[in-house]
Amino acid sequence: MKPLDQILVLEFSQYLSGPSATLRLADLGARVIKVERPDGGDGNRRLSLGVELGDDSLLFATINRHKESYVADLKDPAQLRKVTQLVARADVVVENFRPGVMQKLGLDYETVRALNPRLVYARVTGYGDEGPWRGKPGQDLLVQALSGLAWLNGNRDQPPMPFGLAVADMMAGAHLAQGILALLVRRGKTGEGGLVEVSLLESILDLQMEVLTTYLNDGGQPPRRSAVNNAHAYLPAPYGIYGTADGYIALAMGSLAGLGELLGLPDLQEWAQGRAPFEHRDVIKARLAAHLRTRTTKEWLAVLEPAGYWCSDVLTWDQLMATEAFHSLQMIQMVAQARGSFRTTRCPIRLDGQRLMCAQGAPSLGEHTASIDREFSLA
Repeated sequence: MKPLDQILVLEFSQYLSGPSATLRLADLGARVIKVERPDGGDGNRRLSLGVELGDDSLLFATINRHKESYVADLKDPAQLRKVTQLVARADVVVENFRPGVMQKLGLDYETVRALNPRLVYARVTGYGDEGPWRGKPGQDLLVQALSGLAWLNGNRDQPPMPFGLAVADMMAGAHLAQGILALLVRRGKTGEGGLVEVSLLESILDLQMEVLTTYLNDGGQPPRRSAVNNAHAYLPAPYGIYGTADGYIALAMGSLAGLGELLGLPDLQEWAQGRAPFEHRDVIKARLAAHLRTRTTKEWLAVLEPAGYWCSDVLTWDQLMATEAFHSLQMIQMVAQARGSFRTTRCPIRLDGQRLMCAQGAPSLGEHTASIDREFSLA
C-alpha cells in the first residue's frame, strides 16, 4: 500500500507546474483524474520537443503518466454539474487557470469548500492574485527573466542566461505537492481541508534563497559573476568548471593553498589569505584555467581525489548512463501505453527502502470519461 492510496485528486491544470505536482501524488499512490477540455485537452499534448507518441507529445506522456482523463466542457451547465459532483467526492483539487477563471465557473475554493469541507484545494499562479503582475502570462522563461535568476548564469561579460530547464514550473510543482501533503496531514488531525497556493515567481525566489539572503544582507550589492569560469556569484575561486586537455573538471570548495600544492601552483598560496580568494577570483581562475589544460581530466582526478579535494569529472548524459553509479540507482523505468512505450525517470523518493516505480502510461484524451460517469453515477 502506498501512502496516498484511496486519495482522489482532480486536476484542472495543464503544461508543467500543476501536472508535475499531481504526478508526484500519483507516484505516491493517489488516483489522479485529469479534467480536460474536449477541444484538444491539455495544451501540453501538442507541445512537441521533437518526439511524439501517437497524437500526443512525449512531454505530455512523461508528466501525465498514471493518470486518468475525463473530458468536460466546463461552460456547459450539464457537464459542469457532473464535474461539481466529482469535486464533492474528491480529496484534492489542483488548478492553474488564470486568476478569476475558477470563480466564474463556480469552482473556486470559497464556493466548493461549502460542498466538501474536507477538500484540499491547491492553486498555481504565475505571480499570485495580488499586485500589478497578476495578469502577466505565467510562463517559465518570463518568470526566470523577471526574478533575477538569469543574471546568476554565465560569465560577467555575457548577457543574462536562462536555465536550460523549466525550473520555475518544476519548483512550483514541488512546492505545491509539499503544501498538499501538509494539508492532508492536518486534515487527518482536524477533519478539515484547506487552501494551498503557490506562484511561479515565489517558487523561483525561494530557489534563490541562498544568494538572495546574501544580497539582502550585503548592502544590496548585485551578484558579482566571475569574468572567468563563473559558477556561483558569491563563492570565491576556485569554484567552477575548467577545461582540461581532453574534457572538463569541476572544482568545488576546498583549501586554495592546498590546491596550489597539489597542482604545483605555489602562487595560489599567496592569494589564499583573508578575502583574497574572492577579491582576486578572476586572476586565480584564469591561472587555474591555463594550468588545468595541460593534463587530462583523469590525470588531475588521480592527483586531487586521493587527497580528498572536492572535484569531479564533467559527464555528458551518455557518459553518466554508462557508469556503475548511475545503474545502481535504477532511475530509468519503462512506461507502457497503447500509443507506444517509452523510457523515463522514476520518482526519486524511496519509501521503506522501496523505489516508487510506475509503468502505467498517460491517458488518451477522454479515455476514462464514460467509466468515471458510471463509477460515480454522474448525471
